[in-house]
Amino acid sequence: MSRQNILSGSPWEDKMGYCRAVRIGNIVEVAGTVAIVDGEKVKADDAYAQTNNIIERIEKVLQDAGASLSDVVRTRIFTTDITLFEDIARAHGAYFGEIKPTTGIYEISKLVSADYLVEIEFTAIVQ
Repeated sequence: MSRQNILSGSPWEDKMGYCRAVRIGNIVEVAGTVAIVDGEKVKADDAYAQTNNIIERIEKVLQDAGASLSDVVRTRIFTTDITLFEDIARAHGAYFGEIKPTTGIYEISKLVSADYLVEIEFTAIVQ
């Protein structure tokens, strides 16, 4: 099976030695992704907007890998504040309410920047 690396252009990809997603055969694994916090549409204190931004961006990454959100079988959600569950769940449910991948949500102590409240990993299997 061939390997397809999908790069997003982030400077961290070369610095850290990773890519946004890898497709081997019909499996697509997407790296942990945080929002682009712009201070206007996506704010550092808005878990709903951050979750929405992440999923919108990953939808494009999945398309680049020949997949779609409907191929997602698992998400792993990391948050620095589990009390934001309702906002995170509302955004996740807007995209995955019908698809219903398996998921987990985990409170962790920190992400790479204090601006990030949410990070999500995705696994897709292309049918």
